[in-house]
Amino acid sequence: MQPSVFLITPPFTQLNTPYPATAYLKGFLNTRQIASRQADLGIEVILALFSKKGLQQLFAHIAADSNTFSENAQRIIALRDHYIRSIDAVVLFLQGKNPTLSHLICQDGFLPEAARFAQLDDLDWAFGALGTQDKAKHLATLYLEDLSDLIQECVDPHFGFSRYAERLGRSANQFDELYAALQQDYTYVDQLLIAILKDRMAEIKPDLVAISVPFPGNLYAAFRCGQWIKQHCPGVKVATGGGFANTELRSLSEPRVFEFFDFITLDDGEAPVEHLIEHIAGKRPLELLKRAFALVDGKVEYLNHSLSKDYKQTEVGTPDYSDLLLDQYISVLEIANPMHRMWSDGRWNKLTMAHGCYWGKCTFCDISLDYIKVYEPLTAQLLCDRMEEMIAQTGQNGFHFVDEAAPPALMRALALEIIRRKLVVSWWTNIRFEKSFSRDLCFLLKASGCVAISGGLEVASDRLLDLIQKGVTVAQVARVTKHFTDAGIMVHAYLMYGFPTQTAQETIDSLEMVRQMFQAGILQSGFWHQFAMTAHSPVGMYPERFGVQKETDQTGSFANNDIVHIDPTGADHDAYSYGLKKSLLNFMHGIGLDFPLHEWFDFKTPRSSVSKTYIVEALQEEELFSLKPTAKIVWLGTAPVTTPFTKTKKGRQWEMLSLTFQDKRETLRINVEQTQGKWLAAILQKLSVENPEVLTFQEVKVHYESAGLEDFELFWYGKAIGTLRGYGLLVL
Repeated sequence: MQPSVFLITPPFTQLNTPYPATAYLKGFLNTRQIASRQADLGIEVILALFSKKGLQQLFAHIAADSNTFSENAQRIIALRDHYIRSIDAVVLFLQGKNPTLSHLICQDGFLPEAARFAQLDDLDWAFGALGTQDKAKHLATLYLEDLSDLIQECVDPHFGFSRYAERLGRSANQFDELYAALQQDYTYVDQLLIAILKDRMAEIKPDLVAISVPFPGNLYAAFRCGQWIKQHCPGVKVATGGGFANTELRSLSEPRVFEFFDFITLDDGEAPVEHLIEHIAGKRPLELLKRAFALVDGKVEYLNHSLSKDYKQTEVGTPDYSDLLLDQYISVLEIANPMHRMWSDGRWNKLTMAHGCYWGKCTFCDISLDYIKVYEPLTAQLLCDRMEEMIAQTGQNGFHFVDEAAPPALMRALALEIIRRKLVVSWWTNIRFEKSFSRDLCFLLKASGCVAISGGLEVASDRLLDLIQKGVTVAQVARVTKHFTDAGIMVHAYLMYGFPTQTAQETIDSLEMVRQMFQAGILQSGFWHQFAMTAHSPVGMYPERFGVQKETDQTGSFANNDIVHIDPTGADHDAYSYGLKKSLLNFMHGIGLDFPLHEWFDFKTPRSSVSKTYIVEALQEEELFSLKPTAKIVWLGTAPVTTPFTKTKKGRQWEMLSLTFQDKRETLRINVEQTQGKWLAAILQKLSVENPEVLTFQEVKVHYESAGLEDFELFWYGKAIGTLRGYGLLVL
């Protein structure tokens, strides 16, 4: 009998949507006819905690003598009856099941208020006149955050909605601190987690438990799960893998880890997990596992002698979200960063257009690891097949493509396929701001349902972008973001400060570039990250090439990824953190765009050396318009109604044709000479996005000339075609 598998995501990742790793693996196991179940223990713990029964137990657990607690905690405890009374209704509202509660939430006096609500006056400017649903969602989020503060102070200092004991897992070169924490009694949240795990294990009775650990904030809970299973279900094998292992545990040598797990796998999980299942079934010897750590004779061994290849992306199946509590995830609305809202609000099906990154050159990135290095795109047809399967399974038509950088050509093909299949979907993804994203491509993406994109502007300095090997310039990024903005697609920029050798001058100049992009209206969202050197990036592997030094070369026995480094020529990057983030928060809401940059900092800074009109001038530059013969021509509009008429001027007459087009908002009418008009009506039918065959510019020209018409370029660049270019005639 084939072993059964239980796939787990431990607390905590997101409240609003499941992390997709277990769904990806379950979809693959389906193709191999291997029985599996999955659970997001994070959302299950949250639902157990934030319920009437959960709060009753929580307040009962907190000591009656609360004089040692902060004033804020004492206030929440005093208002416990109000929290217990309202919690179920609020959670239902945040699950989208009780929308009329928004009117009550927005009224003063319904929700108990503690310290988080003190932000409201400060945030009025940030949120503006929110609609009732959004305002209520934000107030309900503050209400939950107040309770979270209480839990952190009085019950479990490790607690966080999207991470748990993250500090114990972040940059833990040695295992000692985490190991010591795991020897302590269960925390309150641990008890909830283990109670749920115990019930699931009794119900499923798996042979293998595979625990996905995408982030440091999942690590402690993963070890707690492994610890309990090893103690109470000794016949069950426990494996872990995922993003944390892939980046942090590649040099693992700590044997105590295997008191909690039997195996740790690296990189793509499909083949390694299948090998583990075969090993448990007695069909594969230990030494023939794939990319797996195990304890052999008391020593950590890396086992990778399998001759089996990894599965291609076309072979791994459609992600399967069954077993997950899809209708019980909680959408929250925190601070008004538009892209962060995409992350935390609404349920998104997760898919990947292409494994790895087609660029794979950025020097701060882990380009030596398979999840970046091995590039393998899917086809638009297969992607749409999977989208339709997932819509049927989940009832959700929102998709987040979790690519490192979605390829422009595949995005174009996917958009055309979505439109041809008449799918109604909304989707967003991460890109590189490269010149392939023309105005027309952005309008096509919008027509297919693309609502937002994010991309790395990183350090808005051409010198540093070249050092990063980003392959873009600031001016190019500005033009691309304008194309997306003009199409109505929200743009979020990932921003970086503190890259090796970055000076104070470059930091201020970078901020000035960002200020001008918000002022020009071509960025809607952004976030500053401080550069972190990682072991598997070119900067981490060859720091001397970038003018920095590793502080230490000591490799720990447990997690090894983040590297402390010394930057002899760079600025004091930490000092700039607060001012950069404060200014950006204001810029996102149109505030302070005319402030002198030095006002965002409480210390002396250089004056910007960037021209105040740099971005405006970059946007005004004429992009080279050399239409390639191979350019694809697509018509998104409707078929025209044609009406012949005669035009008379100074005694001369012309036979004309009026073409009337209806789009969603208005009626468009153009008049052309009759023979050209008939040709135009016919060619638009061939160019319709409905047709699977897409004509090139050269083929359109040949079609025009074969109809006996002359001066194609004169007609193509004339008024009639120019008008249609604004109504759905795209050159891709």
